[in-house]
Amino acid sequence: MRSEVKVVFSPVQQFDLVVDAGEVLSFEASRLWLDEQYVKYECEPMRGSGKVLLADKILGVAAAAGPVAFSDPAWALDYARATSGALSKALLRVDVAKRTLSY
Repeated sequence: MRSEVKVVFSPVQQFDLVVDAGEVLSFEASRLWLDEQYVKYECEPMRGSGKVLLADKILGVAAAAGPVAFSDPAWALDYARATSGALSKALLRVDVAKRTLSY
């Protein structure tokens, strides 16, 4: 089985990432990678309470990293591996412009 992650910045700027099942990170490794990237890109909590949900990290990292990071195949693959592992879903859509995550 494989996972597909579509990251949308605009109607004309999208990244389709494919990960084989053997490449998907474990939940713990996914969470750790997303935590590291969240701190690296100095993402801010989206909620007034300061609580940061896993979906917030996925959206926040994509928004902060931007299209430039997704143009790097190695980084984009790591993002897809972590996102797929964190949510255990085979098909994900991360819409940065609309701030939505669907599967």
